[in-house]
Amino acid sequence: MSASSTPSVATTVAGSPARPLAAIFWGGLLAGIFDITQAFIGFGLSGAKPYRILQHIAGGVFGARSMQMGWTSALLGLMFHFTIAFTAAAVYYFASRVLRVMVEYAVVCGLIYGEMVFLFMYFVVLPLTPLGPAHFSMAAYITGPIGHTVLVGLPIALSVRRFGRWCRTEG
Repeated sequence: MSASSTPSVATTVAGSPARPLAAIFWGGLLAGIFDITQAFIGFGLSGAKPYRILQHIAGGVFGARSMQMGWTSALLGLMFHFTIAFTAAAVYYFASRVLRVMVEYAVVCGLIYGEMVFLFMYFVVLPLTPLGPAHFSMAAYITGPIGHTVLVGLPIALSVRRFGRWCRTEG
C-alpha cells in the first residue's frame, strides 16, 4: 500500500508522528517540578517549610482546615499542584493545534503563556477558593509573574514544540 493511499495520519512538519501525550506529560512534569521547586526556595527564604507550602496548596480545596490535616493535605497539595501543571500543558497543547504560532515561536509564546497562567491562577482561581484572593509579598512576586514565565510557560511550550509540533493531516 502506498503512502498516498493510507488513511489520514497526523504527522509533524518534519514527518514524524505528533506525540500529544509526551508533549503534555513532559511539559506538565517539568513545569510542575520547576514551579514547586521555586516555591520551596522563594517562600522558604521567608521561613515557610515545603510541608506547609504543600498544605497551603491543598487549602485551595479544604481552606484553613488543610493545616490540621497533616501529611494527607500535604500529599493532596502535591497532587493538586501537578494536576494544575498537567492541565496547563494540555491547554497549551490543544491551543497550539489551532494557533500554529504557539509552536513556531515557542519561546515567546511560552513566556507569555506562563504569565497568563499566573494571572489566571492569582486573579480568577484563587479568589474562588476557600483561601480567597492571594496576598502579594516579595516571594509571591518572584515566584509568580517572574517565575511562571520561565519555569512554567517555557518548559510547556518547548515540550509541545519538541513532541507535539504542528500537525497537518495527510491523506
